Amino acid sequence: MDAMGLKNKIELHLLWLQGDSKGQRADLSRANLSGADLYGANLSGADLYGADLSRANLSGANLSGANLSGADLSRADLSRANLSGADLYGANLSRANLSGANLSGANLSGADLSRANLSRANLSRADLSRANLSRANLSGANLSGADLSGADLSRADLSGADLSRANLSRANLSGADLYGADLYGADLKETILEGRAILSFQFEKHTAYFYGIDEIRIGCHVNTISHWLENFQSIGTSENYTEKQIEMYGNFIRQCAVILKGA
Repeated sequence: MDAMGLKNKIELHLLWLQGDSKGQRADLSRANLSGADLYGANLSGADLYGADLSRANLSGANLSGANLSGADLSRADLSRANLSGADLYGANLSRANLSGANLSGANLSGADLSRANLSRANLSRADLSRANLSRANLSGANLSGADLSGADLSRADLSGADLSRANLSRANLSGADLYGADLYGADLKETILEGRAILSFQFEKHTAYFYGIDEIRIGCHVNTISHWLENFQSIGTSENYTEKQIEMYGNFIRQCAVILKGA
């Protein structure tokens, strides 16, 4: 589609959004918009089914409620874009930049987000079931209440992410970085870990590891969670931990206890 034709469609779409009878909802289904400059564009509710938006500039764009199912958004710039409630079922978002984007309540089921940058993105309550998020950057992302069942999160960066009450059942977390992630109330049933730590923690002293089973390793000490809860203060003292360090590791142990209880 040429630039003039695209501009006209967007202008008519804006009128449609304002309730003007002269307006018309943008139908850009299967359109070739590869490399298009749509910075800050308002395409809320537009039909972009199967569109080619690869390498397009959609930074700051409003795509809330838009139909982007099956669209190609590979390597597109969607930083700070509003995609809340958008339908991205089966879309290709591999290597896309979605840093700071709002994807709350979006449908990303079956989407390809491999190696995508989703740092600090809002994915609360999003449907990411069976999505490919391998090697994706989700550091600091909000995934609270998200459905990640059956998703591939292998080698993903989830450091500092909010995964509270997320559904991670049958998800592949092998090699994922979950340092500092909040997994309170998350569903971890049948999660694939391949022997790697589901949680790790370090505060000035030894690294602590929790593998999703009734066992925590801190330094050379490997004990059940109940044993840690009863004895972490005395063990910490014997290892010359400060009161603050003992408090921090105690909080980690309690968090692991909550996760195990809900598993």
